[in-house]
Amino acid sequence: MSNRKNVFVHESSYVDEPCEIGEGTKIWHFCHIMQNCVIGEKCNIGQNVVISPGVRIGRNVKIQNNVSVYTGVILEDDVFCGPSMVFTNVVNPRSEVVRRDEYKQTLVKRGASLGANSTIVCGHTIGRYAFVGAGAVVTKDVPDYALVVGNPARIVGWMCACGVKLPYSLHQDGETVCVACGRRFLKNGLEVREV
Repeated sequence: MSNRKNVFVHESSYVDEPCEIGEGTKIWHFCHIMQNCVIGEKCNIGQNVVISPGVRIGRNVKIQNNVSVYTGVILEDDVFCGPSMVFTNVVNPRSEVVRRDEYKQTLVKRGASLGANSTIVCGHTIGRYAFVGAGAVVTKDVPDYALVVGNPARIVGWMCACGVKLPYSLHQDGETVCVACGRRFLKNGLEVREV
């Protein structure tokens, strides 16, 4: 148990100092939270998760089992990281070559979901409420609300903030309404925004 206010840290986990962990956050079995990272309020850190030095994690982020969040990764509020998904932070790793000064930033914007076993190659941005399908390999930026699948990941549709696929065909522009929650969206090419 942690001495931080209203933070749960399982006895099998390690939290290095200094770091900041927000109220209501839960850190489960066999995790390692390294120094100088910031984890927001009401996060859920699943079993066997590593949070590397300097990582920034927003509020209400859910990180499922077996995920390593490496230095250079920023997760905004309400991000979901599925089981065993992968972040990288160097594009050309070699065991015998130290590249700590070459870490690339990966930004995952508010509300995005990263499916189980997906891989996010470093140096890219995952847009607001984007949805990366299970097993997808992201090798370029993903626009807001985009649904991407495959290797390499490609856009196959668009998702509402509520997690339901929007009724756009791939090349259709204009307004639409989410059938689940009633939010309205406007699409122009690869740009989708809520109106």
